[in-house]
Amino acid sequence: MRRSLFALSTALALVIPALAAAQTSDPQGAVSTDRGTAGDPQTDSRTAADTPASDVVVTARRREERLQDVPIAVTAITGDTIKQQQLVVVRDVAAYTPGLNINSDSVGRAFVSIRGIGTTLIDTVQPGVGIFIDGIYQPNTTYLNSPLVDVARVEVLRGPQGTLFGNNTLGGAINVVTRQPSNEWQGRIDGALAGGDNYASVSGSVSGPIVKDVLQFRIGAAYHTEDGFQRNLLAGGDQNPLETRSINGTLRFVPASWARFTLNGSYDRVFGGATPYFNVQGPRDYTLDGRTNQRSLATIDYYAANLKGEFDVDSLKTTITAIGAYNQSDYSGAGDADYSPFDFFRSTSNRTLKTYTGEVRFDTKWSSRFTTLIGAFYAKSNTDSSGTTTVVPANLTVPSSATAENENIALFGTGFLDLGDGLDLAVGLRYDHQRLSASTAGLPAAYKADQWQPRATLTKRWTPDFMTYASVARGARGGGQNGPGAPNLIYKGDTVWTYEIGSKASALDGRLTANVAAFYNDYKNFIGANALAPSTILNPATGQPVGFVAINLNSGDVQSYGAEAELSFNVTRLWRLYANATLLHARVTDAGEFRATTGYAYPGDRILFVPDANYAVGTNVRLPFHRDQALVLDANVVAKGSRTGASLDAASVPVLAPYHLVNASLTWSGGPLDVGLFATNLFDEKYLETYLDSSLLRRAGLPAPLVSNLAVQTPRRRVGLRATVRF
Repeated sequence: MRRSLFALSTALALVIPALAAAQTSDPQGAVSTDRGTAGDPQTDSRTAADTPASDVVVTARRREERLQDVPIAVTAITGDTIKQQQLVVVRDVAAYTPGLNINSDSVGRAFVSIRGIGTTLIDTVQPGVGIFIDGIYQPNTTYLNSPLVDVARVEVLRGPQGTLFGNNTLGGAINVVTRQPSNEWQGRIDGALAGGDNYASVSGSVSGPIVKDVLQFRIGAAYHTEDGFQRNLLAGGDQNPLETRSINGTLRFVPASWARFTLNGSYDRVFGGATPYFNVQGPRDYTLDGRTNQRSLATIDYYAANLKGEFDVDSLKTTITAIGAYNQSDYSGAGDADYSPFDFFRSTSNRTLKTYTGEVRFDTKWSSRFTTLIGAFYAKSNTDSSGTTTVVPANLTVPSSATAENENIALFGTGFLDLGDGLDLAVGLRYDHQRLSASTAGLPAAYKADQWQPRATLTKRWTPDFMTYASVARGARGGGQNGPGAPNLIYKGDTVWTYEIGSKASALDGRLTANVAAFYNDYKNFIGANALAPSTILNPATGQPVGFVAINLNSGDVQSYGAEAELSFNVTRLWRLYANATLLHARVTDAGEFRATTGYAYPGDRILFVPDANYAVGTNVRLPFHRDQALVLDANVVAKGSRTGASLDAASVPVLAPYHLVNASLTWSGGPLDVGLFATNLFDEKYLETYLDSSLLRRAGLPAPLVSNLAVQTPRRRVGLRATVRF
């Protein structure tokens, strides 16, 4: 099986590039235009099935390039797709991105990996997939639940990206690119209403010049609410709601032709379920309603401010970019800690995370054939958290508190050499020094690490419309600390060597784009989902451990390989087909670290919630009539294969069923106004977002009445109306 899958992956990459996939997953074929540059979008794109996907411009290598020219596996999802498919928060883009897997069981955290690499759940673990907003690093997975407001596109880069992006990108990077201020007045308002769970959304933006050609502004705001489909029959109310409130503003100052300054500030409030699990009979139990004594809910407030300066130094043929940023998130949550109708445990949690980042880059053209991108990066995060656990029958409340500081300093550089005859070589290197200290570990500066991350890519451009590439890269993520009683007060960072070959092709004057990649990952010391281990704190009377403690840990080594493909084909000027698919074999090959730390076997050999296959396929048809009016039909199927749920018993590993979601919309477009019907999960498919086997609660030592399987259900069918007004 392994050899045949890898052989198929290699054959796909080398033999059939013309049948592979497009580098945009935009079901509309929409390209973000702009009045400045294509990589710095200012205006709103319009839905058009005849727009060539080959024209999409991205900044995947910190430079503006056609997506088809970038020798990296990248997916770009445009702002119009985000509106068309009703994508609300950052994690929603995973459905249209090959290789990206995101499951969330709380507004405060998410399971995320790319190609099975970089698995992250608990927000105290550093992300294995880097999250960036306008290129600015976001420190943990809570930011995957940040709202998508006034967004031009989302770029998903697969494979280690440390030499170009930032720290902790061993699996890849997700970069949200917002729309920038424009030199002409423009605005838009979007709204949507849907039945099923009182789904409602409204957003708007306005942009224009304060001083023509010198000072421009942009303001965007959004509000979204949904009840979720689960009801708590005991505590009363919606079990897994979501409400987001967002506003951001940007000023761009151009005092001279060689200098540009961009100041941005934003505020987001996200309210919703915080591990809102209900008891279920097993991984095929799709019961929506349940009973706990208290709804598990949390609120997160996000504050952000950043300043970017760009300076063209013509005498040195260099563009200098300097960025300073501040991010803060305040989390507050409370809930039923035993997830049962028995009122036994309740808990509260509060956390403030403050992050300061700075970056400077020098993009230099030494000659017509050699350029470099060299830079330095600094980040410092401070976390203050507190909480309580209440044993209700005993009327006993136990408080807890912790602080942590994480500091990262990095130097990085890449050289780009044109070897002639369509052959290009890019070689990069990143050095990271990371230090982490936490009060719970009882050790000052307990974790320190130095990592080197090289990357080399060889590209052959056979024709202007066809290229192949091969790359090798090393990615690294920092480790961390556990609290008192953990057998591993310190756990190491994980690393991966990634080997990739791919091709990108365009044909029929750009109407067909077809790209494919095959990859192999050698993943060491991978930080999987957290586990339970016997406490090192002993009962003085018995000399035995006082119980189990939750820990983060290195689980062992993983082998991951497979193939990805994306396709976009404008069959006619009015009809477009699009598709993407992933085949993945990601298995734990050596779980000795897990057993050595916990004392029991790793449950199976799969990585939590990662499927072996997933795909999306769809079509977009535009039917014009009467001047500038048109009907636009879009329909797609998003599918994910079977995957394992969480377990701490190798003899009881649950398998979640595969699923297929059908989404569709019919939109009337006329000048500045769009009005449409839309449906997500049209056929009301039932599947699970996350699932925890009863072995977790059993191993934690809970009494039998409290031990159960736990699950979070997914949204069911939504049918609604939406409208857009541009002015």
